[in-house]
Amino acid sequence: MNNQHFIGQYEVEFKYRLPSKTLFWQTLTSMPYETMLENNIEQDLYFDTPDRELTRHHKSLCIRQMRPSDICLWIVKGPEPDRCEAVNITDTSKAASMLKTMGYEVIQTMTKTRSIYFLGEYHITLDHLEGLGDFAEFAIMTDEQVLLERYKVELKELAARFGLTDADLETRSYRNMVEAG
Repeated sequence: MNNQHFIGQYEVEFKYRLPSKTLFWQTLTSMPYETMLENNIEQDLYFDTPDRELTRHHKSLCIRQMRPSDICLWIVKGPEPDRCEAVNITDTSKAASMLKTMGYEVIQTMTKTRSIYFLGEYHITLDHLEGLGDFAEFAIMTDEQVLLERYKVELKELAARFGLTDADLETRSYRNMVEAG
């Protein structure tokens, strides 16, 4: 497994609502891919200040715990749409406590089932959220801002190989989708 897939300060990502998880899986298994993890349960705790300063500035702060892989992450997104950085941590409870001590509060908790696969330099995340359905995120992370437009084209081409089109695109974050009900 290559963790180089998650290094970079920029993330190009397209999220698609899957019309058929079976068709998606059939397409994936017809390609050479590597499995990072399958069917992990992720719990995300989203934090903000009481006056929602992060939200107002288009930023997101999340502590993520993944089971059974035991991966724990501190994730910051924004303010630019492609800006995303994550770092491994060892204790999500302690990190959450530290944020609360600093005046942050949990504004949302979200749970999803996630599998991650690598196709060359790209990673595909297969997600299920109870009540929302199945989704696939096609993504790459990089430190090279000049590559963002090229990666957007290449990721859309990859998604098309799975039969996904712009009609299947989901531009809202999971967080916004859960908030909308």
